[in-house]
Amino acid sequence: MGRHSSPARRRPRRAWAIAGILVLLGGAGWIATNVVRDQGGCERPVVVRVAAAPAVAPAVAQVARRVAQTECAAFEVNAVDSAAVAQSLALPSGGVRPDVWIPESTLQLRRAKGVGASGIAGGTSIASSPVVFAVTEEAAKGLGWPGRAPTWSDVLGAPGLTLGVPDPGRDPAGLSALIGVRAAVPAADAYAATLRRLSPNAVPATDELFTRLADRTLAGFPVSENALLRHNVRTGVAGTQSGLVATYQSEAPALDYPFAVLGGAGESQRAAAGALLSALLGLEGTNALADAGFRTPDGRYLRDGTAQNVSDRTLPSPAVPTDAEVDALLGQWARINSSSRARVLIDVSGSMDVEVPGTGRTRMQLTTDAAARALSLFKPTSECSVWEFATRLDGDRDYREVLPMRPVSDQLASGAAERLRAIQATPDGDTGLYDTVLAAYRLATAEWQPGRLNLVIVLTDGRNDDDDGISRDALVAELTRLADPARPVAIIGIGIGPDVDVPELTAITVPTGGQAFAAPDPARIADVFYGALAGLTGA
Repeated sequence: MGRHSSPARRRPRRAWAIAGILVLLGGAGWIATNVVRDQGGCERPVVVRVAAAPAVAPAVAQVARRVAQTECAAFEVNAVDSAAVAQSLALPSGGVRPDVWIPESTLQLRRAKGVGASGIAGGTSIASSPVVFAVTEEAAKGLGWPGRAPTWSDVLGAPGLTLGVPDPGRDPAGLSALIGVRAAVPAADAYAATLRRLSPNAVPATDELFTRLADRTLAGFPVSENALLRHNVRTGVAGTQSGLVATYQSEAPALDYPFAVLGGAGESQRAAAGALLSALLGLEGTNALADAGFRTPDGRYLRDGTAQNVSDRTLPSPAVPTDAEVDALLGQWARINSSSRARVLIDVSGSMDVEVPGTGRTRMQLTTDAAARALSLFKPTSECSVWEFATRLDGDRDYREVLPMRPVSDQLASGAAERLRAIQATPDGDTGLYDTVLAAYRLATAEWQPGRLNLVIVLTDGRNDDDDGISRDALVAELTRLADPARPVAIIGIGIGPDVDVPELTAITVPTGGQAFAAPDPARIADVFYGALAGLTGA
């Protein structure tokens, strides 16, 4: 059988979006919001594809429309989630990619480059938006507003306020918030306690925070000033109990919206992109961005924000933290809050159909039931996927995906537990352990995410018996080569039943900093599985 490819499917090259047409780019959904073409008689305008953070995309498109009137260019401005862009840039070449990327933060540029995205260099900030701790007007009045401006220390120290936070491992506002919270609550024990207070209401996306605000289950959370403004203006709630008030912490880095021309852009695209950047930094661009609720790159607020509960003061952003500082912050968040990114591999070879004495259930049923119930041990902001493996389950591959990588909260809401319990053993399947572990580990290291416990969890009742696959020595050598202490991915092996080869699992897990566990009595698999996960997640 040999070594097998990653389960991620390669997608064919597609044309870039024309207004309103959905385009798949590296598996991410893209919607073209604006196609801005020259109307001055230019026969063959150069096409410049711009992927912009959704909040800033309309203002960028407005300016691009004017630039297209003087340049022989067609700007296709797309509002795209920055995480989706980063993911697409890290995939093998072959798909259509943007020429320009404008994410929310320089941190996202650096992080995307760090996980293998190609063609990324530093960007030029076109706007800024401080990360504020937004609180309801009702809560702000309890802290002295509007007579005095509450601080983050006031908000975080107020008893009875239910506070949330966007997941720092996914959202740059959440990462900035960690820095702001550390400055507001400098004592180490109080800082840790504050993070634990926030963690039960950590959510993958800012939209969910606003939903919970509307449900009155949250009184405040960190968010960009621009998002707060858009909420107050869109809903017309400033001056009501549902209105949000911005509180500021000078140490929290602002979102800086860097304009980065990517490596795949040609010379003509670079020239047109340069004209667009100049316009965005000029008077017209400054006004368009100010009208959209953004500050200048140096922190000046050019409109009247008082009526919308934000400060008009100039707020220069502190320096963007180094990668080492970010890693330390996210590592502490992961240890305290134990958000994980786990790929769970479940053995479905024929021996898993053996009935466990005294239970009336098979090893397969006990294992999948334990896995289904163990989902609740992960924080809702954790992400997980599930593969099943035996031999030749998907063509020549020994594995196939049962649940895609998604937040645990989404998995539970979509019936993942029931899908896990429905997994069945393959009567004639052998145990393709080595090939599966290697494929999963390669993918996990390629998709490594900071701020999370990155894991590969293997549930098996035997030893590898796929003679056509990679050897154990070759597997251990490759795992040793792939393991990176700066980007750790641990393999956790859980052996089920009397036939499991614990030394074999140990040999596989040790090079990655992982550990092997054994449940010789399959009836006890739940206890062993829960014990292993509880130790990993800090439960």
